[in-house]
Amino acid sequence: MEAIDLLTRTAHVLGILAVILLLAWAGRAAARLLRQPEVIGEITAGLLAGPVALHLLGQGAFDAVLPGPVLDTLKLISKAALALFLVGLAHKLHAGPAAPPRRTTAWVAAGSLVPPLLSGLLLAGLVLVTDDTAARGDAPTASFVLMVAVAMSITAVPVMARILTDRGMSESSAGRVALGAAITVDGVGWLLCMLAISLGEGSLGGFLHSALALLIGAGCALAIRFALRTGLARTAYGKTPRTVAMALAVATLAVAIAMEKMGMTAIVGAALVGFAIPRDEDAPWAPAVDGIARSGRYLVPAFFVVTGVTVLNGSFSQASWLLILATFLLACVGKGIGGYLGARLGGTRPATARRVAVLMNTRGLTELIVLQAGLSAGILTAPLVLALVVMALATTALTGPFLDLLDLLDHRERRASVPAGSPAPAGEPQLVLATEGSPR
Repeated sequence: MEAIDLLTRTAHVLGILAVILLLAWAGRAAARLLRQPEVIGEITAGLLAGPVALHLLGQGAFDAVLPGPVLDTLKLISKAALALFLVGLAHKLHAGPAAPPRRTTAWVAAGSLVPPLLSGLLLAGLVLVTDDTAARGDAPTASFVLMVAVAMSITAVPVMARILTDRGMSESSAGRVALGAAITVDGVGWLLCMLAISLGEGSLGGFLHSALALLIGAGCALAIRFALRTGLARTAYGKTPRTVAMALAVATLAVAIAMEKMGMTAIVGAALVGFAIPRDEDAPWAPAVDGIARSGRYLVPAFFVVTGVTVLNGSFSQASWLLILATFLLACVGKGIGGYLGARLGGTRPATARRVAVLMNTRGLTELIVLQAGLSAGILTAPLVLALVVMALATTALTGPFLDLLDLLDHRERRASVPAGSPAPAGEPQLVLATEGSPR
């Protein structure tokens, strides 16, 4: 009987996963038609699937389609997929793009981190001042404020990289500087996220327990790093790369599960492993890490659906429009002004600085990962997460149209600067396109 129940549940889970992957495909197709990054369509379709199904089917039919045990299994799958994907993201965060200007990148990173952190403090202050109990929750104030600030400061490296590739901006000055700054900002953001989670217990004992969990997780990650640097590991990888990659994936999941058992989120454990994997020129691990990340990325749509079911179903009526609007405006102001000023202080031209500011406002998947970490730790509430999700999707979706608008404005300025009847200087349009990264 138990075997039959197990087979039935397995078939049910596989059927739900098939539907999820189909929805992800439809979301990507819709995003392409709208000239948006595919991940935006994938995220939107996944997040809305649960609330839409609940509205159409009703609570009883919805519970029959997605019963508790099946949902719990989907949660485990989504956590594992997210952990494997995050290994590749964290590994790339530390590696950085090819030789961006260091001074300019540092200024842009500072401008894209400090003002957004301050805008996050303003958002947290708004929640506290308005006494929005649904958005506030019961997390310690220091942890809550810091987590909100971190959520407002994130820039999505994977989505930005995809936008740069699609628009032919990967080698442009704006693209290289923005990507380098985003990597720096997200690296600092993860450290602050870990600190916020550590403060979540609200007591010295809880902080020490979280610090011990971080220390153990870091020790496990360093042990993996040491093992990968040995000649035995390199030799084994040369002979059986798939087996070694699978072992690395299992080790990642083990660290992530151990961190969760100790009171931290599994995401932090996966990030620690990603940071620890050797990335110097002699290290052969990049293909293995990419393969692990791809296997996780394939099932990440389950994470979007689970997030929609567990977070959005009960938070639409609790999140105020004031909170959603304030979150969006503060996010745009913080990243926009901060990114522009940082780029100008770093020595870039106004046209390049404007593009950098628009690119730094890209959030997407990385934002959802941070929000999941804050929600799992009990620091962020569902209504506040809803406001931040809407902000993340809106700011990312606006990146492409704003870049198109800047291209149009630059084109008009160039035409206006040429005297009537005079041909444009030879090579000028090509120079501007190569420098600013406008699509050909």
